[in-house]
Amino acid sequence: MSGLLITGASGFLGSALMAAAGPGAVGLTSATDVRDLAALSVAFADAAPAVVIHTAYRQHGPEAAAINADGAGNVARAAQAVGARLVHLSSDVVFPGDGDRALREDDPVRPVTEYGATKAAAERLVLAADPGALLVRTSLIVGGPGHAPSPHERLALAAARGEQDVQFFTDEIRSAIQVDDLARALLALAETDARGVVHLGGPDAVSRLQLAELVVVAAGLDPAALRSRPAPPDRPRHCPLDSRRALALLAPDRHPRGVRAVFAS
Repeated sequence: MSGLLITGASGFLGSALMAAAGPGAVGLTSATDVRDLAALSVAFADAAPAVVIHTAYRQHGPEAAAINADGAGNVARAAQAVGARLVHLSSDVVFPGDGDRALREDDPVRPVTEYGATKAAAERLVLAADPGALLVRTSLIVGGPGHAPSPHERLALAAARGEQDVQFFTDEIRSAIQVDDLARALLALAETDARGVVHLGGPDAVSRLQLAELVVVAAGLDPAALRSRPAPPDRPRHCPLDSRRALALLAPDRHPRGVRAVFAS
């Protein structure tokens, strides 16, 4: 896909996007600091993209808020300056997860984790800078058999091998999605004129424990080796995503697979 710029291009999702987009895409890695608006503006002006997909983020640490929130606002401003369409990646953890149904785009945003708070702040800053942007909230991203493993998969495998002491939550429910499926869907959404917020998760709602079990079984390991417990009060519990709005914008061959099918392949 020509005219495309991807931030976080060396990350798990960014790498999949670069591969799916082909040689016409330009990738920005962490060498370009999204907190530095001047440097970002130069990079955007040099690339002159028609579309920007912003995937760069930081999960933990003292820099997470500035990278996730302020950096997203800078990306939106830089995209606006070059007239590019912006697709911004957000997360299901902007929600508290205290309900009992799949989450819709207009449900109240009320994060209960620090990371969720940074992503919620990023949404506000992006839409303030670029009201025409498309914000895509997604969930846990996995690779599946035959693909490089995500951090979630590496953790499950390490736990099953006795290399790491981890307890997987039995009641934190998410809409895990395969990374290549997500990348293809994002590229298709970028070609639409949709704006605002859409949800895009996989169709299977699974707990952290169930996801770990799928990973372990697919690798030929014993799922009985996994330890589990309920999620603590400071975790978002029920966060499956209602993705009907995004799916209506996508051709059927761009709909993501359920993770049960992914790990059975």
